Amino acid sequence: MAAALPPPECVLCHRSDTSLDGCGPMQQVDGVCAHVNCLRCCICRKKGATLACRQKRCSRRFHLPCSSQRGCISQFFGEYSSFCWEHRPQQTVETLQEGHTTCIICMEVVEDSLSYTTMVCPSCKHAWFHRGCIQGQALRACLRHFACPHCRDQERFVPEMEQMGIRVPHIKPACEQDEEEELALPQLHGRCDARQCLYRGGREQWEEEG
Repeated sequence: MAAALPPPECVLCHRSDTSLDGCGPMQQVDGVCAHVNCLRCCICRKKGATLACRQKRCSRRFHLPCSSQRGCISQFFGEYSSFCWEHRPQQTVETLQEGHTTCIICMEVVEDSLSYTTMVCPSCKHAWFHRGCIQGQALRACLRHFACPHCRDQERFVPEMEQMGIRVPHIKPACEQDEEEELALPQLHGRCDARQCLYRGGREQWEEEG
C-alpha cells in the first residue's frame, strides 16, 4: 500500500495548517502553495493580497484598493485578470497632442503622452481624458450608454476601455431604473364611474378637480 503524501506546505510560513482559526486556506498556483493570509501586498506590504499579476513568472500580488497607487490594472470581464505596473496592457494608439491638451470631461490639463492616468479614444484619437474621469462616466452610463464623449463610438471604445481596466457595469443606469419604477406605480383613477354622481358640482367638475 502506497504511503499517503504529506499535505502541501506554504512556501511563505512553511506550515501545512489550513484551519480557519490558524493560517487559513491554502492556495496553489502552478504547483506553488501559499496561505491566503500569508500573501503580502507588494505595494503596502500587508497580508491578504488576493490579486496576482497574470503575467507568467511574475510573483507580484496586491490588494485591489492598493493597485491604483502603483498603476496596476484589474479587468472586470472574461477571466477578471489583473496585471502589475510592469506587465499591464498599454494603449497603442498613434496620436499626437496639439499644444496643451485638456481632459474632455473635467477640462483639466492631461499629461503630454499616454500613461496609466492619461488615456485617449482609439476611434477618433482626439478625445483625451483622465482615467478617473472616464471611470466615473462609465459607472454612471453603464454598458448601454457608455461611449466616447467626443465621437460617441462604442464598437472600438468600450472593448478598449475594458481592456485598460475601466469597469463598465452591465446594468441599466440609475436614471432609467427610476423612470421604470415611476411608470410601474399605480395611476390614480381620473373620473367618477358611479351611475349617479353625488358630487354637488357634478361629474364634470369632479373630473376637473380630481
